[in-house]
Amino acid sequence: MAVNIRELSRNTSGVVDEVTTTGRPALVTKNGQPVAAIVPVDASDWENLVLSKTPEFLADLAAADDELTAGRTRDADDVFAEFED
Repeated sequence: MAVNIRELSRNTSGVVDEVTTTGRPALVTKNGQPVAAIVPVDASDWENLVLSKTPEFLADLAAADDELTAGRTRDADDVFAEFED
């Protein structure tokens, strides 16, 4: 579903109801160009959605992937042992 800004302004509740009912996102356009999306979200997905758009989290995730690729890993038992000391 695509909806322009004016339609969204006039019928926000209807658009949200359709997204919720169908489970499909609505693409919001301005002057014919996509500018946003309204997506269905349940409570269990909320944290993941927010984190996936947070630059700091994405940078930390990329750094962790780099460490893993470079073989700089530690045994979980060693890490947990540090918390017990």
